[in-house]
Amino acid sequence: MLLKTIQMKFIINKIASLSFLILFSVSIASAQEVIKEKALDTIKAQTSKKAQKVDGVIAKVGDYIILDSDIDKSFLEISSQGNPIKDITRCQMLGKLLEDKLYAHQAIQDSLKVTDAEVKSMMDERLNYMVEQIGSMDKVIKYYNKSSEEEFRTYFFDILKEQKLTSEMQKKIVDAVEITPEEVRNFFKTIPAADLPIFGVELEVAQIVITPKVSDADKKKVIDRLNQLKKEIQEGSSFATKAVLYSQDPGSRATGGFYKMNRKTPFVKEFKDVAFSLAEGEISAPFETEYGYHIIYVEKIKGQDIELRHILLTPTITEESLKEAKEKIALIKKRIEDKEITFAEAARSLSDEKETRANGGALINTKTQDTHFELTKMDASLYSQVSNLKEGEISQPLLEEDPSGKKKFKLLTVTNRINEHKADYAKDYTKIKDLALKEKRFKTIGKWFDEKINETYIKIIGEYRDCTFTNNWLKK
Repeated sequence: MLLKTIQMKFIINKIASLSFLILFSVSIASAQEVIKEKALDTIKAQTSKKAQKVDGVIAKVGDYIILDSDIDKSFLEISSQGNPIKDITRCQMLGKLLEDKLYAHQAIQDSLKVTDAEVKSMMDERLNYMVEQIGSMDKVIKYYNKSSEEEFRTYFFDILKEQKLTSEMQKKIVDAVEITPEEVRNFFKTIPAADLPIFGVELEVAQIVITPKVSDADKKKVIDRLNQLKKEIQEGSSFATKAVLYSQDPGSRATGGFYKMNRKTPFVKEFKDVAFSLAEGEISAPFETEYGYHIIYVEKIKGQDIELRHILLTPTITEESLKEAKEKIALIKKRIEDKEITFAEAARSLSDEKETRANGGALINTKTQDTHFELTKMDASLYSQVSNLKEGEISQPLLEEDPSGKKKFKLLTVTNRINEHKADYAKDYTKIKDLALKEKRFKTIGKWFDEKINETYIKIIGEYRDCTFTNNWLKK
């Protein structure tokens, strides 16, 4: 859970040395956002204030080098994503770049695996996104000042590989950090009473879902359409092109239906069962999941990983089916209000949503993995539906449509409201544990930097040796 008083002194004092690392954890060349003209103007205005000089190497970490222009690119990337840059110095930005290079360098020393195939998959996905947003590959190449697509792909490949090495190293460090109940208790005891965090209003929410029924005729139309697409693909059409044109999966349509998965990837069981039953190059028959009907094409099998493409089509819901579902959920609401059945009992026996049915309709906060939702940090659509409900009150039937076009009716109720309060060890143990774990991770990362800086060849050149860094990059 996020805190209302996130600037608490006791946290700031303990993690200040690593705050810059966390604040700008977005990597310098993520390419996930389109660079806006305003961002370009900001950087141009900033760089025009200082004398022009020839770009050159300003630092080295192991085998990695940092150019003076890398700092300007970092400012540009941060600004393009709407983050302020006016209070960030070039020395601070260099410190962040040094951290990234040290992570990547140590990942290689620790033999962390990053395959070219993984990087190529990342690159294809990101390039498809950029082309979709900017308009063409030529515009992407022009933006990065490269002379050809081949030159750009080589440049971008190296950036993505370094990013992947950096993220794998960070993950290795923090994943090894665990915390005991005793450490949580000791952490809480160190917080002065005046600095105890304030947790905002929280709600526990439950729902009942009724999904309009699809007629057999409409199911057959979708299955027949998928079989037709499969036949055209087997006769030479591109699966990726068909997915871009026809798939109703918003998560993969732009990338030609592409997914990379293994048996631990959190896909629905039916999808995984079909995917892992196919041979490389094989296309499945149409099959059903809760999202609609699919066909899958397996492109590559690499050990435990599968690279595949799929097309999703959802059957049309008739007005008659919508009317029947609305009448059904209205009747459920009346039965609950007439005390014939409780909300939880109705959810268990009548709701069409299997994820919440067994828990009496209780929603799980995916960020915290508990049932509490902080009101001011709640998803906007859920907030609009429950913010005005009193405890125990039931919403009117709500018609909801997901990005793929699938419709359903919902009833929502607030099962518990927890008012704003100062942190209490017993009541807020989970949130306090999260804070304690974050602090321990900060300390672990700080210790890791101290050790690896001493062990690694690091050189900083010219005027940047006058910088005051958070970490001991100059080894003074």
